This record gives sequence, structure tokens and C-alpha cells, in this order.
Amino acid sequence: MTEAILLVGGKGTRLRPLTVNTPKPMVPAAGVPFLTHQLARAGAAGVEHIVLATSYLAEVFEPYFGDGSRLGLHLEYVTEEEPLGTGGAIRNVASRLHSGPDDPVLIFNGDILTGLDIRALVREHETTGADVSLHLSRVEDPRAFGLVPTDATGRVQAFLEKPQTPEEIVTDQINAGAYVFRRSVIDTIPAGRPVSVERETFPGLLAAGAHLQGMVDSTYWLDLGTPQAFVRGSADLVLGRAPSPAVPGRRGDSLTLPDASVAAGAKLTGGTVVCENATVGEGARISGSAVLAGATVEAGAVITDSLVGRGAHVGARTVLTGAVIGDGATVGADNELLAGVRVWCDAVIPAGAIRFSSDQ
Repeated sequence: MTEAILLVGGKGTRLRPLTVNTPKPMVPAAGVPFLTHQLARAGAAGVEHIVLATSYLAEVFEPYFGDGSRLGLHLEYVTEEEPLGTGGAIRNVASRLHSGPDDPVLIFNGDILTGLDIRALVREHETTGADVSLHLSRVEDPRAFGLVPTDATGRVQAFLEKPQTPEEIVTDQINAGAYVFRRSVIDTIPAGRPVSVERETFPGLLAAGAHLQGMVDSTYWLDLGTPQAFVRGSADLVLGRAPSPAVPGRRGDSLTLPDASVAAGAKLTGGTVVCENATVGEGARISGSAVLAGATVEAGAVITDSLVGRGAHVGARTVLTGAVIGDGATVGADNELLAGVRVWCDAVIPAGAIRFSSDQ
């Protein structure tokens, strides 16, 4: 097992404003671009060569990661001129692979934080002789996901997209976004046009009699597609709930990166990370949140389950709960922004402009 493809071309629309200036895989989680955690875990599992399928803001990846040698990897980059979907992106980078026709190639979606045992998925693939093997995860409410029922041996029986009625929920197993392809199967994906691996490739292979194998791995799994989920994932990395060899410091209740300034009387809890050159003032209380590079949190601010973007400014005594503050935005003193509020990049909210009474 030496090769993998990482799908990192999505626009991250649901994550805006986090992705206005930064592609989704490069948004910091636990102090480093999220992609760093995926690359480090792949490398730890024995992967040596990874091709990044890029599209949106493709130009930022290579300057940061280079040839991958810093992580003990060989990285290559392929940019789509037009978005090709998951299957199209896989086919578009096929020429960069070195594997033989029957060799396994790992495929990872660039927005999944998981504790998947990568080696175990490859072993399952090789032991069963599958054409494609899928990581499956069990969730309490599968309505937002594609269901993947399997038989007693783990062989995939169907692909059911986002069930809407109780009768359609025939399993709690979902497609968790990591696959092993037999190399020759990749070449059967149509080239030069958008293809969804979930809606076209997998159902088509199944209908043609191919062997698709599912492996349920019930370790940590989180889709980082929303700001709330991204903040939670970052906190879980800091707390040690989500595994990664790339967390830049000791896991614990909080993580403060070098060159950040945190006042002695400030309190950081719940997996909070304060990134480089950020400043946290006296008496501020920050829980389960991320304060990105160069941001400022003034004295007495209370921030919970929120993200403060690069170079953003949060004024004194302001309260943020489940909020996202875009890069370079300013939220003046004595404001209160509650769950779901997103402040766009470079926006300015004057002091005391938004307040909620205790009975709201």
C-alpha cells in the first residue's frame, strides 16, 4: 500500500465565510491546515505517494506542502480546469499513479475527520478480493447521508441516497468517504466530464456485478462540512478525541501556538486553540473555539463553540456563542452574537450594535 488520492477540490460553500479566502482543506484545525492531519495519518499508515486533486483556490496547496518531504511523503498536484465531481476528479489524476492494475489505491475525501484504521481497510480489500472497498460508519440519524446496506459478509447490496421516510431507512450504515479502488477500476470511470462516484460510479459497478465490499469502522468520524462541525472537529483534535499525529503541541484542554499572547487571567477550555500571533485579553473566557492567526480577542469577551478568523477583532465583553467571524472582520465591544451567526470577511459591527435580552 503506497498510493492515495486526496479529493480537495470542493468550494466549501457550506463553510463560508471560512472558505472565502481559503480552500476548505486548508482552514486550520487544531492550529494547522486540516489537510495536514489527513496527510500525516495516511503517512503513518504506510502511504508514500499522494496525488492531490485540486480545483478551488488550487494555487495555495503546493506553496504550503511542497513535495511533501517535510511529512515523509511524495506529493503531486493535479488541478481541474472545471469541477469534475468526485468520480471525475479520481479519473483526472489517474495518469499520476504508479500502481499496477490489481494494486490498491486509497481515496480520501478532503473534509472528513476520522480515526479510520487505514491498514485494516486495505487488508479487508485484499482479503475479500474486492474491486472497491468502502469505509462505512454507523450514525444515529442517517437521513442526511447515503445509506449502504451490506450482507452478512460485508458485501455491498445497494446505494440509497438520503432517505426521507422511516421505511427507506433500512440500515444505519453510511458511506464515510474513504475507499480502496483496484487500480484498473479507476480507468473505467469516464474521462473529461463530471462524474459522481456516489451516484454514478458505485451504483454502476454494482449493477455490472462488481464486488464492492463495506467495512464498518466505528471509531471517531465527523463530516466537517459546516462551521459548527469544523469548530467541533478542531476542539476534538486538541482534546485528543480525534486522532492525529500532526497536532502541534500537547493535547489537553487548550492549545496555544508559539507567538500567540494569552493574558494570565484569560481562561481557555474545551479544546480551544489560539493560533500564532493571536492575542487574548485579560479575563476573556474561550471554550471549544478556534482563534486563528493574528486575531484579537479583547478583555472580558466570552466565546463559546465559535471560530474567530484570521486577523479578526472581537471587542471587549462581546459574547459569541456558536458564531463564525470571517477573516479581517471586526465585532465591536459589548455585542452578543448567538448560534448560527456568521460575520462576513472584513465586515464591521459597531460597539453595542447587536444585543439580546435574557428572555430571548
